[in-house]
Amino acid sequence: MAAEGGPPAPVRVVVVDDHAALRGGVRAALEADGFTVVAEGATARRAVELAVEHEPDVLLLDVHMPGSGVAAAQEVSRRLPGTAVVMLTASQDEEDLLGSLRAGARGFLLKDMDPARLGAALRGVLAGEAALPRALVARVLEELRAAPAPRRTLLPRRRAAARLTEREEAVMVLLRDGLTTDEVAARLFLTPGTVRVHVSNAVRKLGAPDRASALGMLGGG
Repeated sequence: MAAEGGPPAPVRVVVVDDHAALRGGVRAALEADGFTVVAEGATARRAVELAVEHEPDVLLLDVHMPGSGVAAAQEVSRRLPGTAVVMLTASQDEEDLLGSLRAGARGFLLKDMDPARLGAALRGVLAGEAALPRALVARVLEELRAAPAPRRTLLPRRRAAARLTEREEAVMVLLRDGLTTDEVAARLFLTPGTVRVHVSNAVRKLGAPDRASALGMLGGG
């Protein structure tokens, strides 16, 4: 932690990838940008161990490595909600992107990106911004648009008075239509934790005692 009135403490990062040369390049790029790489690993199991040991600000890990990076992302997101999990991968598979987001990853970066932009992308994630490759997101959106549209459920007029935000309403509508929290997160490109925050806010605004009651208050479409 930075001393009072002093400069902010460096962002602490754990880098996990089964290619040592890539880890070295990532470390060099991040340290040149003022980050501190506190540990490196090569497997999903090691990713979880290092994250628990160091509690870094960011866990940067590959999707495809021994033990599954997605599984590690899910475990670390569950155990360390204060650590931002960001995937750094060569994969441009839409399912890898969606699977990572469902697991709690806050970013999905491609290994062919300019290393000089990596630091800015991670700072953006820590500031609450999405770090996703535009071309890949565009393909996912095209598939979603081509899929049959779910039955839309509208909030009744009394609910509109509760002044839900557009995102809160979207989350509640999808949950009311039968999607799970993870499915809503994937559909709206959010983390499951963020979905739960929107639900909590909506329940409070609707004056409902719990989530089930709030969903029961939604009108049919």
